[in-house]
Amino acid sequence: MVLVTKYRRGVFTKEILDALRGMFVSVCTDFESELVEFDGEDDPVHLLVNYPPKVAVSALVNSLKGVSSRMIRQKDYPSIGKKLWGGALWSPSYFAGSCGAPIQIVRQSIEQQRTPH
Repeated sequence: MVLVTKYRRGVFTKEILDALRGMFVSVCTDFESELVEFDGEDDPVHLLVNYPPKVAVSALVNSLKGVSSRMIRQKDYPSIGKKLWGGALWSPSYFAGSCGAPIQIVRQSIEQQRTPH
């Protein structure tokens, strides 16, 4: 799964990505799902999520984006306030795909993202 920020603004720092990881783990747990891998850059974040067939991907994504947007805005990170406005953190779009590649290959690809320091 790939989520991008509104206007594709590079707003994420390592501190924010660490906070997002915790939020995403919590949301996935609520959906009886597992956040297998997570990483990101200053704009996109990449998630590898294992979810049961009964979970609608759109509902999971809406919750991931909604919960994280509210919680990140409450923490008032300066890098976000300067670059985003109007109350939106995430772009309305997202990418979700399934693949036949071994999970270790997908995990390795996500781990190799250029995480901000």
